[in-house]
Amino acid sequence: MARPPPLQELPPGYTPPARVASPQILAGSLKSPLWLRAYFQGLLFSLGCGIQRHCGKVLFLGLLAFGALALGLRVAIIETDLEQLWVEVGSRVSQELHYTKEKLGEEAAYTSQMLIQTPRQEGENVLTPEALDLHLQAALTASKVQVSLYGKSWDLNKICYKSGIPLIENGMIERMIEKLFPCVILTPLDCFWEGAKLQGGSAYLPGRPDIQWTNLDPEQLLEELGPFASLEGFRELLDKAQVGQAYVGRPCLHPDDLHCPPSAPNHHSKQAPKVAQELSGGCHGFSHKFMHWQEELLLGGIAKDPQGQLLRAEALQSTFLLMSPRQLYEHFRGDYQTHDIGWSEEQAGTVLQAWQRRFVQLAQEALPQNSSQQIHAFSSTTLDDILHAFSEVSAARVVGGYLLMLAYACVTMLRWDCAQSQGAVGLAGVLLVALAVASGLGLCALLGITFNAATTQVLPFLALGIGVDDIFLLAHAFTEAPPGTPLQERTGECLQRTGTSVALTSISHMVAFFMAALVPIPALRAFSLQVAIVVGCNFAAVMLVFPAVLSLDLHRRHCQRLDVLCCFSSPCSARVIQILPQELGDRTVPVGIAHLTATVQAFTHCEASSQHVVTILPPRAHLVPPPSDPLGSELFSPGGSTRDLLGQEEGPRQKAACSSLPCARWNLAHFARYRFAPLLLQSHSKAMVLALFGGLLGLSLYGATLVQDGLALTDVVPRGTKEHAFLSAQLRYFSLYEVALVTQGGFDYAHSQRALFDLHQRFSSLKAVLPPPAARAPRTWLHYYRNWLQGIQAAFDQDWASGRISRHSCRNGSEDGALAYKLLIQTGDAREPLDFSQLTTRKLVDKDGLIPPELFYVGLTMWVSSDPLGLAASQANFYPPPPEWLHDKYDTTGENLRISGPAALLPAGCLHPAGMHLPRLRPAAAQPLDGGPHRLPDHPGEPEPAGCLCPGAHLGSSDRWGCLHIAGSAHACWFQL
Repeated sequence: MARPPPLQELPPGYTPPARVASPQILAGSLKSPLWLRAYFQGLLFSLGCGIQRHCGKVLFLGLLAFGALALGLRVAIIETDLEQLWVEVGSRVSQELHYTKEKLGEEAAYTSQMLIQTPRQEGENVLTPEALDLHLQAALTASKVQVSLYGKSWDLNKICYKSGIPLIENGMIERMIEKLFPCVILTPLDCFWEGAKLQGGSAYLPGRPDIQWTNLDPEQLLEELGPFASLEGFRELLDKAQVGQAYVGRPCLHPDDLHCPPSAPNHHSKQAPKVAQELSGGCHGFSHKFMHWQEELLLGGIAKDPQGQLLRAEALQSTFLLMSPRQLYEHFRGDYQTHDIGWSEEQAGTVLQAWQRRFVQLAQEALPQNSSQQIHAFSSTTLDDILHAFSEVSAARVVGGYLLMLAYACVTMLRWDCAQSQGAVGLAGVLLVALAVASGLGLCALLGITFNAATTQVLPFLALGIGVDDIFLLAHAFTEAPPGTPLQERTGECLQRTGTSVALTSISHMVAFFMAALVPIPALRAFSLQVAIVVGCNFAAVMLVFPAVLSLDLHRRHCQRLDVLCCFSSPCSARVIQILPQELGDRTVPVGIAHLTATVQAFTHCEASSQHVVTILPPRAHLVPPPSDPLGSELFSPGGSTRDLLGQEEGPRQKAACSSLPCARWNLAHFARYRFAPLLLQSHSKAMVLALFGGLLGLSLYGATLVQDGLALTDVVPRGTKEHAFLSAQLRYFSLYEVALVTQGGFDYAHSQRALFDLHQRFSSLKAVLPPPAARAPRTWLHYYRNWLQGIQAAFDQDWASGRISRHSCRNGSEDGALAYKLLIQTGDAREPLDFSQLTTRKLVDKDGLIPPELFYVGLTMWVSSDPLGLAASQANFYPPPPEWLHDKYDTTGENLRISGPAALLPAGCLHPAGMHLPRLRPAAAQPLDGGPHRLPDHPGEPEPAGCLCPGAHLGSSDRWGCLHIAGSAHACWFQL
């Protein structure tokens, strides 16, 4: 036996066979890296030989195992919640979200449905009566939406968020107010009488037409009903809210409208209003005091003159507020309308979702296609729907992609020699990769790893590319086995030569993706884990199951069966191989290269001038291979040569072909070798390639400098959808979102008022905060509460000075004076709860603007029960809710005078700077204020609060995604980019 060459003489691509590796290792001629590789290749050789001996069993068991894992896809969970996908695990935001949801619930206040109107022509002004007419048309269509569920009809008036219906002593008036009380709709139409058309409530009084907001004058109605009912409390409530004439006192967009009320400022002049002037500074709802919508919430693309007067705008926005599922459930629980349907919170959520879907559909269809304006409608439900739809596996795309790969694999591995073709191997390999991907995803589902859009839309194709690459490597190596390799060792030889590189690349991919799983973003972590697991399944399929397929194909080739249609014999099995004479003359053919029996026809003659016998061969010799060796030297030749007659077209002089097939010399390998490769080797091609890739590199480096940090909603919503169009318009024109500051951990509001007011002042001074109107200071629920106390204190002082309230009675005083009377005598001591001497010695709000701590929570209970409009405008949300308390100034018994404070109240209301706005994806609220973080004092002895500081004058939500970057509360301060 010839000894192997020394290590320094080995060629770079030398791979020691496993059969001779052991003597070399024992001789010490190989260094440790090569020894390790040789050892690993020996293991792969043994594995391949074992698989070949039991190829049928391995294939059956492999398919069975992968198929069983693929069944795990039945329990797969697709996650579409943006918070669950993109909020960092264990981060401050994640903890605050969990805390807020635990204390306040998933949706503690309301949900918002939005309409944005933009011109089709870039830069066109929308502050015209015609543009507002189109906006009214779309908003009116959306406001009339009705859905039928559970045998009931649900319209906007039933499910909308209302700012707080007051309790009136007159039952008839109370029922009328309940039917008429308007929904909260933030719209530029509220600056005009046409805003009343969006309110769907109506009431009936004998002798009058149906009362609607389009014809309701509250002041006139009170005058007409005054002689018939005592409405002092209701009149006082309207005066406090500054309702005035409501909508009938506002200008009409079209004063020639027959329904334009006579009280409209432009009714008699018939002059169209100056839209920009009316919208300057924003609009008001039916209450001028509690419902002010700033112009930044209504108008986008604003342009103003140097004096700050509004000139033009490029977008209009209207926001409809709906109750949350919990609120809707509580509102109709026990109601006669739902007593027969088993009313539940899940049903309430279903009603809201159905209404929102219909709302978006009708709003988007409200304007004709040839209109000069376009409407973008949005709701959280349709966003969830589109995310869920695009997170589902697209069967057409996956099947189409895999069919293309099947066709590619079949074409590239197909040969004109049917017996030597590997098209079926390519098909089986791609199908095996598909099964491995399915089994990997099934294993992920069984492990509890949730799926997302990246899993369903990206991973199948990524795994297909990785897996098929290894399939091609093994298939190519299988056909390139060294001549003389025994038939029973062909699979082992293939794994020995290629298995190492396949294993290293697969393991490298798995390690890389497992390392990427350290990223704390849930969507990226889940995707990385899933790719790593799928690559592992691909690796197992390629190294264990695919060699069994190759072994079965080897038997097919040995039996001279057709490729793909393996039940039929090859038509080329009895072919004639042509060898040109000059090929035999210019090359040396080693002995034993091919054991073929040849029949050669020769012409022999003896020349007369000499005694030599001359044998003349014809131009072509016909060699007929014996049937006992159908694979020729490819399988059984002991030596090696570049002239294997049945080998694939690897050399430039191999001309073996089936004479019965046309175009037998062309395939992809032939094109790559004889056409594409020579083209690339030319000098001008090299220069062109270098220049092209140099330019691409420079362009890529420049593009890397333009990458911005952060994740906008437009980055996660599929392009080309109506939701993406809305979010793009919103990001451009209304870059507002809400933010909240949440208090927790033993915080006591009563003793921390000064710190809260100071924090609010510093927080509202951020540059990104939208400034309030000059005449209005930013207000929080604590401001609303304090102002209410100051108001009833002033009423008490006036009643005390006039003698209507005395030490022993408040019956003759005003409603507010009586409220202050009952609050001033509270001591907070359970043994002696009342002290009448405090009526003149204490104030509900001291000179520093602070509420006495002993009265804070008792007064909070009174405020929640007595000022529904102010409470709703403040967006205060208390957990648990304060106990209900009914005020009756004529009942002065001890039980009525004693007010129980909320001993376990966790005030989770939002401190509201009116109009706070932050830029999206920019955590301005998380930045230190005045050079350092602001800490509020803790009081471990007090009950744990779950509070937040948020904007009070705005009852709208712009972007729930923006909240995640600040504090994670559902209600927040408005911030602007």
